[in-house]
Amino acid sequence: QSALHELTSAYLRLVIATAGRYRHYGLPTGDLIQEGNIGLMQAAARFEPERALRFSTYATWWIRSSIQDYILRNWSIVRTGTTAAQKSLFFNLRRLQARIDAENQVTGRPSSGRESREFIATQLNVSVDDVAAMEGRLSGADRSLNAPMSNSEDTGLDWQDVLADDRPLPDEITIDALDGEVRRTWISRAMTKLNAREQTIIRARLMNDQTDTLESLGGQLGISKERVRQIEHQALGKLRSALLKEAPNPHACGLL
Repeated sequence: QSALHELTSAYLRLVIATAGRYRHYGLPTGDLIQEGNIGLMQAAARFEPERALRFSTYATWWIRSSIQDYILRNWSIVRTGTTAAQKSLFFNLRRLQARIDAENQVTGRPSSGRESREFIATQLNVSVDDVAAMEGRLSGADRSLNAPMSNSEDTGLDWQDVLADDRPLPDEITIDALDGEVRRTWISRAMTKLNAREQTIIRARLMNDQTDTLESLGGQLGISKERVRQIEHQALGKLRSALLKEAPNPHACGLL
């Protein structure tokens, strides 16, 4: 225990130096240092001297990981960086954007948002959509949805009043319900063109929440899984022909 205390105490300056690199995230430096100390103690407990690796090299990873986890938990009320791609973007996006801006100033080339996102996505091995989403996330601080949109009381609107509602409109819900009923009717009529075994296979393979395997169906019906596949293919052909007769435009209706 005494040796462990001596080892961690000798590397406290490493923790302070690492924490200083994250001071621009707006969190108390003292808290960053304390989180870094936790990472340092974890590194000391896990360190294996026989691997011939410098302790400072090993500890730096644990210190940085502990500080980054703390920042992700406390930077915003909304959890940020829940995936590896988001975490990489959170800690590297601004650095890469500053690099792009510096290069554009030197070359006199106008910056392009699309090209910048593609460059960042390539550098961090993430998707362009992830880059765009993180840009929007980092562009502003947390805001209360109940806060007024402006200091003026003329509008009387809170931020929650202008949130976009992605749910379908009432008329779209009604149309989808009616269309779904028509489609179910057409499918029910088409299913009558199949024999009992074909109906069993189609329902088990296409109409249940959990699809049965060819092998399990073969065991139930007393046939091979290859025979089940052949019957399924044949039944789908019959259904297609029946639906073409029932529906005026089955492709537009989403049936085929």
